Amino acid sequence: MALKSTIFKADLQIADMDRQYYDGHALTIARHPSETDERMMVRILAFVLHAHEALSFGKGLSADDEPDLWQKDLTGAIELWIEVGQPDEKRIMKACGRSNQVIIYSYSSMSNIWWNQIAGKVDRAKNLSVYNLPAATSQALAKLAQRNMQLQCTIQDGQVWINGEGESIQIDLAQLKAPANAVR
Repeated sequence: MALKSTIFKADLQIADMDRQYYDGHALTIARHPSETDERMMVRILAFVLHAHEALSFGKGLSADDEPDLWQKDLTGAIELWIEVGQPDEKRIMKACGRSNQVIIYSYSSMSNIWWNQIAGKVDRAKNLSVYNLPAATSQALAKLAQRNMQLQCTIQDGQVWINGEGESIQIDLAQLKAPANAVR
């Protein structure tokens, strides 16, 4: 018998002063049995950074043809494809062909090795952005994971803070690759 996903609920209050986006989101997150708290919290961070009424969680680990998060327009065309972790170059290039913008958030202590191996293979992808989250930061985020979470998220001048359970975590992302027409 297959293990079922664990359901988590997150009440997010987002104040993104860089994008002038201020809203609350009540998220229901299905955590795949093989997914760690760390990975799930990085998915939530990705949601915070790109919050929009049309942004939603994909099937992620449960499906090969869907990202961790995506945003579609009213016609169903994919505007934004977000991956968490270290996808292979074939998955990245396929995503770049299907979406206007692809963003990857890596978070492992092995991210530099992964990036050095695939950077040359995905260099031609003009709509790809890749960010690395330090392992210590993603591990601190994992400590905030609870079945019911209340998180306050602030973004100002490129600085990101997530507050929850009496903890305040500053997020410092390193950009490994910028898209050809960098917007953010």
